[in-house]
Amino acid sequence: MRILIWHVHGSWTSAFIRGSHDYLLPLVPGRGPDGRGRAATFDWPGSAREVPWDRLRHEPVDVVVYQRPHEIDLAREWLGREVPGVYVEHNTPAGDVPRTRHPLAGRSDVTLVHVTNFNELYWDNGRAPTRVIEHGIPDPGHLYTGELPRAGVVVNEPVRRTRVAGTDLLPRFAERVPLDVFGMKVAELTAAGLPYGTHEDLPQHVMHAELARRRVYLHPYRWTSLGLALIEAMTLGMPVVALAATEAIEAVPPEAGVLSTKVNVLADALHAYAEDPETARQAGKAARAAALARYGLGRFLADWDRLLSEV
Repeated sequence: MRILIWHVHGSWTSAFIRGSHDYLLPLVPGRGPDGRGRAATFDWPGSAREVPWDRLRHEPVDVVVYQRPHEIDLAREWLGREVPGVYVEHNTPAGDVPRTRHPLAGRSDVTLVHVTNFNELYWDNGRAPTRVIEHGIPDPGHLYTGELPRAGVVVNEPVRRTRVAGTDLLPRFAERVPLDVFGMKVAELTAAGLPYGTHEDLPQHVMHAELARRRVYLHPYRWTSLGLALIEAMTLGMPVVALAATEAIEAVPPEAGVLSTKVNVLADALHAYAEDPETARQAGKAARAAALARYGLGRFLADWDRLLSEV
């Protein structure tokens, strides 16, 4: 199958393009949001190919995977024809959440795919046919050493997204355990005078290796469908401390870490793992087993193959 898909979410796309298909990634001058092409910090297979936007109409595309509402019009314009498609919703609803209608709620001709059951439950999907295909990730391997008694956090744009990502809570956690923050624009935390180690936009394999040296993973997000970095940390073999919010309560079993809505409980858990390497190691083993069982790449790709074949 030949699939047109935009590079919007690097980690999710990194899993999706590892199937048995050909993946066409639009490319625009300057690699702007509507045509980034291939990722610079991920190792993607050759079956994921950049195609300049003005040459797409010459490509025999079988199906389009949309991830933003305006891509539906872009695909029609760039391909010059109608092609079957599905829409992936990565995000939780924003605003007046109980009344938030999805942009596709008025359509019945495009399957709306949610990446978590929480998303499917909380969006008003209207008459759109829905499907839940949970995340899957390539296994980075059991890299955990936990040699550094510090907590690792992965978040992009932590200053702009402070309430959503829970980065306003980090000072309270840092009182108990030193923090290292990985992601895009994390240097803004240092510029703001906050006492964290920051690691700016590392290549994925480098970030995984560095993250796995930390004793425990902290997931402070208040409102996200389910951060892939959380699943990746579990797969690395890291114990998890997370806010008991959105889909995290389904992803992290009790033996793999601590979830709570009480910041003091989470801070105590971080400290306990930092002080007890063996307990941290055992919880990390349970986290890895749980992540591989539920979020394995094979299951993810098989679920997508079934849907794309239907479409």
